Amino acid sequence: MRFALCNEMFQDRPMAEVAATARKLGYHGLEIAPFTLAASATDVTKAKRRQTRRAIEDEGLECVGLHWLFAGPAGLHMTTPDEKTWTHTRDYLSALLDLCRDLGGSVLVLGSPKQRSVIEGQTYSGAWQRAADLLGSVLDKARDLGLTICLEPLSSAETNFVNTVAEGMKMVRQLNHPSLKIHLDVKAMCSEGRPVGDVIRSVTADEIGHFHVNDANLYGPGMGDVDYAPIAEAIKEVGWDTWLSVEVFKYDPDPETIARQSIDYLRRFWP
Repeated sequence: MRFALCNEMFQDRPMAEVAATARKLGYHGLEIAPFTLAASATDVTKAKRRQTRRAIEDEGLECVGLHWLFAGPAGLHMTTPDEKTWTHTRDYLSALLDLCRDLGGSVLVLGSPKQRSVIEGQTYSGAWQRAADLLGSVLDKARDLGLTICLEPLSSAETNFVNTVAEGMKMVRQLNHPSLKIHLDVKAMCSEGRPVGDVIRSVTADEIGHFHVNDANLYGPGMGDVDYAPIAEAIKEVGWDTWLSVEVFKYDPDPETIARQSIDYLRRFWP
């Protein structure tokens, strides 16, 4: 198993510094939030892309890929009935594929809850079709670039669209494309009302595209009440052995402490 850190917890620190910290703590990769590079993916220059990739690789790390895809710029929404907004979002997702490829990444985690929620006056089935059409329009490009889009179920407190792994898998199976897989996130799975291990066992390793580890309290693994023993057991049972990325939403006391405590806890199960 390889461990990665999501870079946004380090906020505006230089990528070289973030990569050096991750390497010293024993991580193998970094996962990038595009908004940490520029306000828009299309504003990340070729030089900035090369510099970012080199900063990661110079520390012997790998860029896992991208997440928080639609957190910025403003005006993105993947299920909207508004044709102009939908087209802009589709084109932006295509641009994110290029950015991911240029950084050396392989996965794009599609969470962005506010930019996918069903809007007032829209039917759920209508939103579903818009999302399916948007994803379907870029999956061949993703395949050609060697990339995987990973659909991330999120809790009903965050969005009203795709709240469970089972629902996410309906989309994955409907589109039936090798470049679309399910994303698993411990925090999100904790909201499903059944053991996280059972949620993990509901899919196969081949259906999983990526995996975030954290706690329901928004800190890192081992920093809250979530017991990872049954989670680790389920991960091993389904055969997932690629990446576990630490994604947190609270950054105190400091990123280094969170990163250190998280990987120390994960090593109890994957020495």
